[in-house]
Amino acid sequence: MTQLLDKPAPASPAKAPHTPAARTARRKALLHWIAVHSLGVAAALFFVLPFVFVVLTSLMNDQQALTRDLVPRTWEWGNYERVFNTPGFLTWWRNTLLYAGVGTVLTVVSSIPVAYALAKFRFRGRKLSLMLVISMMMLPPQVVIIPMYLFWAKQMDLSGSLWPLIIPMAFGDAFSIFLLRQFLLTIPNEYLDAAKVDGCGEFRTLVKVVLPMAKPGIAAIALFQFFAAWNDYFGPQIYASENPAAWTLSYGLESFKGAHHTDWNLTMAATVLVMAPVIAVFFFAQKAFVEGVTLTGVKG
Repeated sequence: MTQLLDKPAPASPAKAPHTPAARTARRKALLHWIAVHSLGVAAALFFVLPFVFVVLTSLMNDQQALTRDLVPRTWEWGNYERVFNTPGFLTWWRNTLLYAGVGTVLTVVSSIPVAYALAKFRFRGRKLSLMLVISMMMLPPQVVIIPMYLFWAKQMDLSGSLWPLIIPMAFGDAFSIFLLRQFLLTIPNEYLDAAKVDGCGEFRTLVKVVLPMAKPGIAAIALFQFFAAWNDYFGPQIYASENPAAWTLSYGLESFKGAHHTDWNLTMAATVLVMAPVIAVFFFAQKAFVEGVTLTGVKG
């Protein structure tokens, strides 16, 4: 017992020496953390502040919206109701949903088989077909707008509607085909061979094996197409400008701004209502979108 009491207590571990090299390393790490996060915060503010300004202005009254005030004195939530009650606004919403929704479905359905064939089939002229798809991506739409308008307006008599913009989406989109083809290249051929050994044909292999594995890529092209259709101004201006009943939100917003050029609060409220669905869709689908875009460049 006496020996246990006389036994000296274990010494505490020695602290790491505060050498000049260690202090320099900690200082560099701290400066690096500050630099990285400061740039991130600055970039976030650069993109967020304009949206905050639009939202705050949309909640001002008619008189304050013309001043330099940044924060509303009274929160006028009724501005959004006034915008909704504007004649034609709900029609623009319906037309935009039709254009973006139906167009996205047609683009995805028509692009998947072409991308699958270019990625997994071996046939004569495959490289030439891929080059044609890439060439169509580089072709500006303004180059073919005159013959396309003459065809849809004169031959098909569809001028004044959105169908000249929706129907061509049933024949695929060059950018969607190329992006999805790059994603399908990342799927190992062994999965397809195993499905064929089990008795699956090409169509069943595509539906049962390829599509479940290609969900991120399909989500990416669907979001790209939905955003493009939702924000499209050039197409509705060409085909639907003569018929207000066929206007979309992007084209109708220009008309709304012209009619309320001094009511900045109402103009900003209409802008928020146009942007809100796109922001909501991207917020809920951003994981699949980022994953699909990232994995398309894994294999060439």
